[in-house]
Amino acid sequence: MTGTNTTDASALNRLESRIGYRFRNRSLLEQSLTHKSHSRQHNERLEFLGDAVLGYLIADTLYQTHPELAEDALTLVRAQLVRRDTLNRIAVELELGDFLRLGIGERKSGGRQRASILADAVEAVIGAVSLDGGIEAARALVHKLYVTHLEAIDSRGVSKDPKTTLQELLQGRSLALPVYEVVGTSGSDHRRTFTVCCRVDDLELTTTGSGSSRRAAEKTAAEAMIERLGEHD
Repeated sequence: MTGTNTTDASALNRLESRIGYRFRNRSLLEQSLTHKSHSRQHNERLEFLGDAVLGYLIADTLYQTHPELAEDALTLVRAQLVRRDTLNRIAVELELGDFLRLGIGERKSGGRQRASILADAVEAVIGAVSLDGGIEAARALVHKLYVTHLEAIDSRGVSKDPKTTLQELLQGRSLALPVYEVVGTSGSDHRRTFTVCCRVDDLELTTTGSGSSRRAAEKTAAEAMIERLGEHD
């Protein structure tokens, strides 16, 4: 399928097969695939719902399956799993762009491949399934979509440097990169402690972290900022 801006019955059948769920109310599925450029009955409200449902289900799954992970590690893993880049990869795996209903301008400008549109559509589909079949149907869908991502998590939790994770989270939201600044040092030359401030100016958020080196302090500040971003969502 090459994307004809239609969602006929056969196309919807194919998508339902891919996600492993049959809708009782097909209009919810159609709405989840409809960008605001196409019509007034678009998917933004379903995306809002799906974002919340996805966050809860990922958090619950991590809590149940990874009792060895502390709260900070759980926060980092959840942030990686629900970020735009991950959602975009899932959309590409589903070839979801082929099923989107877009306005003429978005179609011509490559909207079917636009990461933000694809990520929002994944969340909208999750929201639509939760409305049509309830939270357990949404749970089954999230597990199907995320199975390889969840299996990749080991007992250490997030393997990436928290500064890298924070950078990717901000880039996924089209926000400026964080700024790190040493705001204090203490102790002797051999036992010095650095305090670093991490700022995300676009969101007017600031965190601090301390460590035995500037890099260690930056990591701590980045971890704190990732937690703040989770609270800010």
